Amino acid sequence: MAESLTIQLPSVESTIALVGDREENLRLLARQTGASVVLRGQELLLTGTTNQVALCSRLVRSLADLWEAGIPVSSVDILTSRHALDTQRQDELKDLRQDVLARTRRGEEIRAKTFRQRQYVQSMRTCDLVFCTGPAGTGKTFLAAVLAIQALLANQYERLILTRPAVEAGEKLGFLPGDLQQKINPYLRPLYDALYELTDPEKITSLMERGIIEVAPLAYMRGRTLNHAFIILDEAQNTTPTQMKMALTRLGFRSRMVVTGDTTQTDLLPHQPSGLEVACKILQNVEGIAFHQLTQADVVRHALVQRIIAAYEQHEAR
Repeated sequence: MAESLTIQLPSVESTIALVGDREENLRLLARQTGASVVLRGQELLLTGTTNQVALCSRLVRSLADLWEAGIPVSSVDILTSRHALDTQRQDELKDLRQDVLARTRRGEEIRAKTFRQRQYVQSMRTCDLVFCTGPAGTGKTFLAAVLAIQALLANQYERLILTRPAVEAGEKLGFLPGDLQQKINPYLRPLYDALYELTDPEKITSLMERGIIEVAPLAYMRGRTLNHAFIILDEAQNTTPTQMKMALTRLGFRSRMVVTGDTTQTDLLPHQPSGLEVACKILQNVEGIAFHQLTQADVVRHALVQRIIAAYEQHEAR
């Protein structure tokens, strides 16, 4: 026998925040619980078995601190809430949502969206060297940039250094047109994008001109000791073992380094081992180093990105 329950949503803003783009969140709630989820005005009608309706109601209400405040609910929020319900981690979920890392220039809150992302953030706050691997869209670089710029503006570090190996589809910097800055910009664009989300472009330009923020290819780190700096090494899967060792040994006094990459997306030649994979094996048991692996469940981009990653993983597993 079917059971039904109606949840009254308090405002148009809260309704829009909950249902998502083209009501995609309602379809995800239905898939996660087995209940039928229908929006009628500002009322959410849940239909199904007693257990299905109860689970869907708990899931919707576990998201209430977001949609009641008009904060858009993402698919990751729904999946994380479902995981919290299944594993009795509701208190941890509340802490996750209350830990606002920063606000964008548009005033939007930036926070970890999943439990694994929060563990990654906590390590970046406490460890001098952190490795984070995972597919595109999991927030590896963005979360590191958020914490780095916040720490820089709070005068916890004197410099922010963003670097990545200039290896893309077999091209070399020398083949690209323009001066050095124009040559390296395509490689470092994702790092710039993260910074511009947080701070006015004019301020970023000023900090770069004064050498407080430095964005450069990994090759330019050789021979340096980086003291009082927050260092982000991005796309580390494209380092060779020699380059990775060089980068890690640049770490100086009162400095912190975050190394990010996706080991499934290397652009090295087939016979070349990835410095990121080698480092993770060699350093796994070294005290003071934290390792985190994010998965497709941590993807916080468009929901379609999760499905694309899952499809590729299934294909490669055959």
